[in-house]
Amino acid sequence: MTRRRPTTLTALTLTTAAALMLSACGGGDSTGDKGKDEDKIAGADTGDKPSASPSRSQDRTPSDAQRPEITFPSDAENVFEDDSTGDATKDAVLKDSELGINAVDEAIFKGSTGTKALGFYRTDRALSSAITYVQGYIKDNVSWTGQTRYFDRRVTLSGADRAYVVYCSDETKSYIKHMKTGKVDKDPAASDGYVLYHTQLTKNAAGVWQTTVVASNRGDKACQP
Repeated sequence: MTRRRPTTLTALTLTTAAALMLSACGGGDSTGDKGKDEDKIAGADTGDKPSASPSRSQDRTPSDAQRPEITFPSDAENVFEDDSTGDATKDAVLKDSELGINAVDEAIFKGSTGTKALGFYRTDRALSSAITYVQGYIKDNVSWTGQTRYFDRRVTLSGADRAYVVYCSDETKSYIKHMKTGKVDKDPAASDGYVLYHTQLTKNAAGVWQTTVVASNRGDKACQP
């Protein structure tokens, strides 16, 4: 079956989170103006080309020795589009948002919520929900394989240390993998394989943009082709 990321926020919380993000941003700093900002918790998500080449290592900041390395198995990859806005701060936010997503998936692949990257890039409610999310995979003894694409990523800055990122994910080419047997569950692509995310990030003392809140709406039409 197509990979499914559970949503653990209520519709009211999702709506409130979106409203807060939009009101705080004012709309002037967004990287795009496509009218899709109205709508994971995945604690853990269309250009012509992906912004990053698939690789086993999903950490794109190897020059920074303080940042934990993130590695993926060879049969799974996250592809991120829209990673360059022309603004250095927004690009930094996007990069750490990306690494926060990868950190959650790495925890799934390693079967552990104690990975270095998970708590490095996620904090507060986003970390709590990520731990719960990963534990679900561990309990079911499953992982995922294939490719998940993240696209239409837009950043809004709020002051010097807060930002909001809205993005879509396409999970129609990623599938549940049973760890014991290696069996992969596949089914035809469905509309709920597309997810719209609203996230909040805060820059910590070390200059890392940590994801603090994640809200999602699976099957949102704004992300469907």
